[in-house]
Amino acid sequence: MVLRVGGMASGMDTESIIKDLMKAERIPLDKLKQKKQTLEWQRDDYRAMNTLLLDFRSELTNMRLTTKYRARTVTSSDDTKVTATASSAASQASYSVTQVDKLATAARQTVSSIGKVESTKTLESQEANFTQDVALTTQTETFATAPSTWQLGKTNLTETDFKLTVDGTVYQLEPGTADANGDYSLKDSLGTQIGTVNLASGVVKFDTPTDLDGKTVTAEYKKSAFAWKTGGVGSQSLVGTGTNTVSLTLATGVNINTAEREAMTVKVNGKAYTLVDKAQADLLDNEVAISSEGILSFKNNIAATDTVSANYITNESTKKYADFSIESASLNNTSLKEKFLIQSTDTLDQVIEMVNKSKAGVSMFYDSFTGGMSLTRTETGNFNSTGKEISVTGDFATKMLLLGGTETGGENAKFVINGLATERSSNTFDMNGVNITLKKEFTSAEGAASLSISNDGNAVFENIKSFVDKYNELIGKISKKTSEERYRTYTPLTDEQRESLSEKQQEQWEEKAKSGLLRRDTILSGVLSSMRSNFSQPVSNSDTDPLFNQLASIGITTTKNYLEGGKLEISESKLKEAINNNPDAVEALFRGGGEATSIGEKGIIHRLYSTVNETMDKLKDRAGNSLSSNQQFTLGRQLTTVDDSITRFEGRLTQVEDRYWKQFTAMEKAIQNANTQSSYLMQQFSSY
Repeated sequence: MVLRVGGMASGMDTESIIKDLMKAERIPLDKLKQKKQTLEWQRDDYRAMNTLLLDFRSELTNMRLTTKYRARTVTSSDDTKVTATASSAASQASYSVTQVDKLATAARQTVSSIGKVESTKTLESQEANFTQDVALTTQTETFATAPSTWQLGKTNLTETDFKLTVDGTVYQLEPGTADANGDYSLKDSLGTQIGTVNLASGVVKFDTPTDLDGKTVTAEYKKSAFAWKTGGVGSQSLVGTGTNTVSLTLATGVNINTAEREAMTVKVNGKAYTLVDKAQADLLDNEVAISSEGILSFKNNIAATDTVSANYITNESTKKYADFSIESASLNNTSLKEKFLIQSTDTLDQVIEMVNKSKAGVSMFYDSFTGGMSLTRTETGNFNSTGKEISVTGDFATKMLLLGGTETGGENAKFVINGLATERSSNTFDMNGVNITLKKEFTSAEGAASLSISNDGNAVFENIKSFVDKYNELIGKISKKTSEERYRTYTPLTDEQRESLSEKQQEQWEEKAKSGLLRRDTILSGVLSSMRSNFSQPVSNSDTDPLFNQLASIGITTTKNYLEGGKLEISESKLKEAINNNPDAVEALFRGGGEATSIGEKGIIHRLYSTVNETMDKLKDRAGNSLSSNQQFTLGRQLTTVDDSITRFEGRLTQVEDRYWKQFTAMEKAIQNANTQSSYLMQQFSSY
């Protein structure tokens, strides 16, 4: 490190002198930095032009589609009966729906009431509120000597149906008032208690047994049709290991209840596997074995990219669960089936959400006002002519929710179209590119509903007009960029220059400094010229009508103002006439000759697409993109060269500045020595 001593002996402002000297030395460095800034601005301008071309290429991609030229419109003679929409594939035709005998309906199972249940509370806490349709049991005994406890003939009784009668006096429980042991008080209408009953165990306890000696006691009750099973429910989603085993993560002391494997589900990437009790070597491709430790074994390896989902039952004795399944008929004699595992702590809302989110093909609904429940197929139509559309198994679904009973609906739509009697599973269906919707049933005597499919000339016109507008916008921006004035005296600002200008002045300066960087650029001028040629040159191929082989023949010409760079203008009447009278010829002019190699045979859109692609490649070679390294494009390599020059020059400036400081420091030392000698001599002379 150079020792820098400034003006201590000479009294000179050494630092300012050296700073001024370095300003002159830094002039070439400032020019290098200005050159770098200019190259960066130029690069960014090129990339902005490439982005414009990319957006236009997306428009060209859309204009290569038949839908841009074959828009169809449908008119219905009676849209209260039949409506329709048409795709570009639809031919110009007509359809007559003379009668609709039956609209398609979805299969549905309806239960008038499963009970007054609060859907946000746990199932177990209000189990007695469910209407469980079982027979009433009457049990009567006359006690010579009444016992303190009376064991009824059944357990798991429902609280809403229990009553005890003693010599004509009725004793009942109040629902929801069980104590911690599950005992309910039995009282008469005056509030006199005779004892308690435990519905789970079916045991009646008498407060004063002797009061019942010699009396006849009758108990009326219903046994709960549904009972929870002991065990917990778990669900995990894992990824494969690249081997044929995948391990579930279980809590300490928790194991899988393998005896209940039939109620469990295992899926790999959504595909269900059958759980079996087999050795791994004996497994089939669609089978999986599960151990009590939670190890899933497959025949084949499960890739690390595969997703394995499992719903399983554990041996947790403090928990309760239930299982049920729903299967719905589907197309081609197939079915949609899902298994469900629920816990006693789940709510009815959670069960409904589970079913509705599944792939069982049904929608479950509960009405809290009436207590009614429905299970409806999500698709209309008859998919099972020999039986039910929806099958439900499992005590929770059949005994608690009372599903699985009478089914309604599940009918195909039956109608006559163009004299042909036919059916569809849905009221909305496709026919030769026309999407038809049957709105109501009607007879032939009520009059037919006619559909007329015609070319939507207005839509095609708007598509072409929108394309021309985007083209004009593109060449307008490119023309403006290539004709910008170049202010060569306005170079990029140096740091010192910025310090002397306000922010507004800096913006105004840079606006002029950036102007004209692409003036008369050969790539951009070339693409403008090529696109003008693409539009003006006749299209000659087997698809094109000789009468419509140029844009001018359909009313699209260049503007008379040459300063606009070749923008297009449209004769609305002429273009609409061509679209309505010869839509195929208009389409062929734009998108015909897609496989041709000769530019003259290619349609307008294909020519432009090739031109834009070639130009984008040239611009990328010149300026790259955000993902390019400097070595991959011309301006980037120039920037690297300038950066290297800047680095070398900055190193040289450091050496020059160090040299100046050494020289001035040496001068200061020399002056200091001279001053010291002068002082010494003066002292010597003064002593004589």
